[in-house]
Amino acid sequence: MTIRIGNAPCSWGIEFASDPAYPTWQSVLSQCAEAGYKGIELGPVGFMPEDPAVLGEALAEQDLELIGGVVFRPYHDPEAWDDVLDGTLRTCKALAAHGAKHLVLIDSISPRRAPTAGRAAEAEQMDKAEWTAYRDRIAETAKIGVDHGLTVGIHAHAGGFMDFEPELDRLLSEVDESILKICFDTGHHSYAGFDPVAFMKRNIDRISYMHFKDIDPVVKADVVAKRTDFYTACGQGIFCNLGQGDVDFAAVRQVLLDNNFEGWCTVEQDCDPSMPGTPMEDAQANREYLQSIGF
Repeated sequence: MTIRIGNAPCSWGIEFASDPAYPTWQSVLSQCAEAGYKGIELGPVGFMPEDPAVLGEALAEQDLELIGGVVFRPYHDPEAWDDVLDGTLRTCKALAAHGAKHLVLIDSISPRRAPTAGRAAEAEQMDKAEWTAYRDRIAETAKIGVDHGLTVGIHAHAGGFMDFEPELDRLLSEVDESILKICFDTGHHSYAGFDPVAFMKRNIDRISYMHFKDIDPVVKADVVAKRTDFYTACGQGIFCNLGQGDVDFAAVRQVLLDNNFEGWCTVEQDCDPSMPGTPMEDAQANREYLQSIGF
């Protein structure tokens, strides 16, 4: 088993292309490398330089490989299609320029679904026509990624319309595996109320890429009961350090080992930079934890 461990800008609180409160992209790269990682994701397109020469030099200076990138856009909103396409094309171009492999598609948070994040039985569902159009938008962007030489994975995310396991199963059954695989996020699957390890065992042949995230079960119970929105839950620490939550990473490792999984597993600890502690400390702690269980 050859598994490499990376990290992502969201572990430094980077959710959008820019914000005055964000650390610089240079500091994110240097801290990622200092914490012991050999790869990093692009983050939201526009956060890191889109000039390949500038970013390439910085990655080489830190001995980091660009792993992949995420298109976190409102696939659920037909009026936002131009925005989705813009994010897709720019991300694909940036990844291809650096030889990165993974394009990750995430339906961003919807006002219709945010109140029921973590509550599958109460979540609003799309009607047939809305679902078909939504599925086709995902499939079209996946084809764009494939045309750029990328492996494309769908990523379930709390508060969007691709949140709960039945929705993920439905999409996977309707979009061909040749264009769409799975970027599996352990934490979001737990947040949604499902068993990450059981899902991995059923779908390991389609999982091309992993996001490692853990969930504080006490915070999860509280935010689900109170219908807390996703970003507020992040601020309350729902995504705790790896090994401190309800995801069984030893079992995750065993599933990967049993199935000869090779490639990148990326730590994604969505955080609020104003919380106690620092992203650097968390990144180091997460790397040390993964090493302690054999990663």
